[in-house]
Amino acid sequence: MATQSAQTQTMASDSVDVLIVGAGISGIGMAVHLRDKCPGKSFAIVERREEIGGTWNLFQYPGIRSDSDMHTLGFSFEPWTEQKSIADGPSIMNYLHRIKAKHDLERHIHFGHKVLSASWSSEEARWTVTAEKADGSTAILHANFVYMGAGYYDYDNPYDAKIEGIGDFKGDVVHPQFWPKDFDYSGKKVVIIGSGATAVTIVPVLAEKASHVTMLQRTPTWYAARPSKDWLANILRKILPDKWAYSITRWKNVKMQDLTFRTARDNPQKVIDKLEKPMKRELGEKYVKDDYTPPYGPWEQRLCLVPDGDMFKAIAAGRADLKTGHIETVTENGIRLKSGETLDADVIVTATGLKLAVAGKVAFSVDGKPVRWPDHYYYKGCMFSDIPNLAIVFGYLNASWTLKADIVSEYVCRVINHMDATSTRIANPALGKELEQEELFDFSSGYLQRSLHELPRNSTEMPWKLNQDYLYDKNILLNDPIDDGVLRFYGPNSQHGAEDSEPALEAAE
Repeated sequence: MATQSAQTQTMASDSVDVLIVGAGISGIGMAVHLRDKCPGKSFAIVERREEIGGTWNLFQYPGIRSDSDMHTLGFSFEPWTEQKSIADGPSIMNYLHRIKAKHDLERHIHFGHKVLSASWSSEEARWTVTAEKADGSTAILHANFVYMGAGYYDYDNPYDAKIEGIGDFKGDVVHPQFWPKDFDYSGKKVVIIGSGATAVTIVPVLAEKASHVTMLQRTPTWYAARPSKDWLANILRKILPDKWAYSITRWKNVKMQDLTFRTARDNPQKVIDKLEKPMKRELGEKYVKDDYTPPYGPWEQRLCLVPDGDMFKAIAAGRADLKTGHIETVTENGIRLKSGETLDADVIVTATGLKLAVAGKVAFSVDGKPVRWPDHYYYKGCMFSDIPNLAIVFGYLNASWTLKADIVSEYVCRVINHMDATSTRIANPALGKELEQEELFDFSSGYLQRSLHELPRNSTEMPWKLNQDYLYDKNILLNDPIDDGVLRFYGPNSQHGAEDSEPALEAAE
């Protein structure tokens, strides 16, 4: 765990140009982009935990790894140079620590600061942010611009699937989000409830020590088996500089992700045939089509990555198995299914999903009025209608999170530089008209559908929507004019435009 320096324990100033909330992938990425593209701006990162990493620091379950390749989950500015492109959690943490050290970010990070509220004042053209410190005291911070890199799910509470009878179980019940340190499952019968990315990761690792592992799914999932090493990346690094090799591999993987997603929507059977082939090869006679064929098409929910076919190999070897069924109740010694079958267990792992949390559960308000997210539209997938000087990262569902974080960071830097160039202090996506709405996500995943009523609105056309198309977004955010007639730039005493603006704030000391 990183040691807090005296400089990070107490803020040198309570006022900065840009306040970054969260020191995970999104926050670290924004800090590097900001230093590079807006070198005159002061900034601080507030992080509720005592370590960087976000998700990769919170989750400590066995085998935690990326479910995307690191050539796209990695940053555009920092090559991934490890042999494995599907990386484990500790490797990803090492990558983030290397970036933190390389870009001298430690002195800007204030650990143990949980942001509770953020209040915008148009009169002052700044945010007032209240954070609770680790010792229970309160810190009041001011910033002209707030960048939310706090992720998209609830750090405190996983999704409660309300499993009947779970309180009667005499063994250990573990949720992956809060995996106990040094938990010993050796020689035990383990039932993992769920079939998403977390369950798929845990199964083969637990199967190495447990007496047996059963993954109990209510509904099958589409699995994508692929090598954990990218042979092209490893060859290119031998003959090219790391940055060149990384860029080529990143471009190749982005194009392949895009092609696969589009093919899944246009010709799903073609993708199904490709997904089934490695499953049949690895599972052999244990391949049961009904257990591996979801009632939806590929990429109607996120594909679950199975690196090197590890889960299939564990099942084929008899160390693990997969059951499809609905739980009637949990008993003292296991699980009884509605089919009448019973599954004995010493340990139950409830990998039943995450609970979404909009903007890190921070209570936002604008000029004294509380922000209710369903009343606001996404603007270019990273800002919100009629909420000034605020940006947020919500990564892609069909590609790597960092692809979105990178281009949002660069876009926000463009906005900030435009404000300086026009001597304005406020950037506000002004709605001004009624819009035709559409579903925020074209995905049927439960964790998304459960939270739609809490999320911002989505329109049928740009700029008022959240896309799932990286190449399109990249062009919009990095190449389109900043002053598009929708994003209004002005000073604190004007609500109409840059012509009445006041000079921009100077960078804080």
